[in-house]
Amino acid sequence: MRPDGDDPEPDDYGLPRVDVVVPDDARELERDVVAYRREERRRRRRDRFRRVGGPLTRFGVAIPIIAGALLVALLSGVLMTTFGPRPAPRPTGAQLAPRPSASPGKVGGLLPAGEIDLVTGQRAAIQIRDLRPGVVGIVPPGYECEEGVVAELAGRTQENELKFYLVADPRPAGGKKGTPLKELKACAGTAHDGVPQLLEDPKGVLATAYAPPPGTPGPAAGGLTAVFVQLDGVVREVVRAPRAGPELTGKVKALQTG
Repeated sequence: MRPDGDDPEPDDYGLPRVDVVVPDDARELERDVVAYRREERRRRRRDRFRRVGGPLTRFGVAIPIIAGALLVALLSGVLMTTFGPRPAPRPTGAQLAPRPSASPGKVGGLLPAGEIDLVTGQRAAIQIRDLRPGVVGIVPPGYECEEGVVAELAGRTQENELKFYLVADPRPAGGKKGTPLKELKACAGTAHDGVPQLLEDPKGVLATAYAPPPGTPGPAAGGLTAVFVQLDGVVREVVRAPRAGPELTGKVKALQTG
């Protein structure tokens, strides 16, 4: 066949006449080969994208929106847990002793009835008899924080899965007013192995029941009063001006068997 398509001899198969040019040198086809390979690479990329993104694109934009909503909900939950207000501890499920051997507010009896403020960033009113099992440290006016005692009680109560509270005696004594909350927080900060929870007792219910009366002479009046409360709400022991050591550790551990 000639390049101009004019073939003097007829086509035996009745096919349309076309111009076919066969190059003399194969290098003249290099551009066509490069274009072909480029198109093949594009086609393979499109095929890979369809295999990977097919399940997502099947539902349009629904999947990305749902994934974004789940991520926002997860981040919100983490932030609320970290920076949100801490709820007041729930009362223990154990029942109070039905027939204690002493009246409320005495050793061998239940804690006094009434409400008290738990201070954990926000104030929450709780029942005094829910302060169990654990140790309540009553701080007298003008108290010079005994770091060893506070740290010992905080550490030993944490080891035995008990609670440790600090509360100021609001009754003035010898011209000294009750310890302010700021100083109570500073005293609690001396504990390294546990974190005392702070209480506010403006009516002095706990101090009136267990701490020495204002003006009582002797070193015990200027020291911490530790109230040891069993799981059933019975006050096992009251120790005035306790000292850190094995004896105090034993008293804390004994609350687990009370």
